[in-house]
Amino acid sequence: MQKKRILITGSNGLLGQKLVDLLAGNEQYETFATAKGENRLSVSEGYHFREMDVTDAVQVDEVLTEVKPEVIIHTAAMTNVDQCEMEKDACWKLNITAVEVLIAACKKHNIFLEHVSTDFIFDGTSGPYKEEDEPNPISFYGWSKYAAEKAVMHSDIQWAIARTVLVYGIAHDMSRSNIILWVKKSLEEGKAIKVVTDQFRTPTLAEDLAMGCYLIADQRAEGVFHISGADFLTPYEMAIMAADYFSLDKSLISPTDASSFTQPARRPPRTGFDLKKSRNILGYEPHTFREGIALVAKQIGH
Repeated sequence: MQKKRILITGSNGLLGQKLVDLLAGNEQYETFATAKGENRLSVSEGYHFREMDVTDAVQVDEVLTEVKPEVIIHTAAMTNVDQCEMEKDACWKLNITAVEVLIAACKKHNIFLEHVSTDFIFDGTSGPYKEEDEPNPISFYGWSKYAAEKAVMHSDIQWAIARTVLVYGIAHDMSRSNIILWVKKSLEEGKAIKVVTDQFRTPTLAEDLAMGCYLIADQRAEGVFHISGADFLTPYEMAIMAADYFSLDKSLISPTDASSFTQPARRPPRTGFDLKKSRNILGYEPHTFREGIALVAKQIGH
C-alpha cells in the first residue's frame, strides 16, 4: 500500500511537535516535518525533516517538488499578539505572505491545504462562536489571520481551515509558557498573581488540536472547522483549577479585569467555540480542562 504523504510547516512549534508525535510511525502516512531553522524535535524516528522557510517561494517549491505531499498542515505563524501589533511587517510576512506562497505552491502541485487559524478573528462580543459567524478582528494579529483565511477561501485549491482557541501544553525546547505552567511556577515560588475574570475562552489542549488537525487531513474534510476544548472558562477559573490540581495556595491568585493590564493589542473579551460541526463531521472529542491539566502534569513528571 502506497503511504500518503503529509507535510507539516512550523514543526518546531507546540502544535507542529504534537502533530509529528501523532503522525510519526503512522502506517498510513509518510510524514515530513519542516521548519525555518534546524530541527528541534525530541522525536527522532518515523518522519523526515526538511528545512523550509514558508515565506520563501523558491524554497517552498523546491521542497514540495521533492516531497510531493498530498496534504499540507500549515501551523507556522507569528502568534504573539502584542508582538504582531508592534511588528506589523514581520507579522504580515509570516501570517499572510507565507499563506499566499503556500496557496500558489498547492495549486501548482495539486495539494490539499489545511490552514490553522484563531478565535482572534472574532471581536469577542458574542462567543462561543460557530464556523459561519461573522469575523470582526480587533487586533493586527486577528486581522492578519482573517486576511489569510480569506486568501485560502478565495483560492481555487482544495482547502480546510482549523480555527482554535488558547492552546496549552508541553513540548520540547519551548520558548513560551502557558497558563498552567505559569500558575504552577508562580504559586510554587510564592508569588501573588492577578488573573482576569472578564475574558472567556475554550482552552485547547495541544494534543486535542493535533488530533483535530489530523482528522481534517485524514478525511480531506473541506471547509472551516472549530477545534478547541469544550469547557467555557475565564483565565481566573483556569488558574484556580490548576492551583487545585497541584494543591497550591490559591489565596495567591487574585481576580482582576483586563483594564488593569496595559497591552499593545486588544483582546476579544468573549470567544470560545461551538464544536457541533467538528463533533458531527470529524468525530472530534476533546479532553476536559481538568483532564488536560492532568496530562500536562504527567508530561512534566509531576
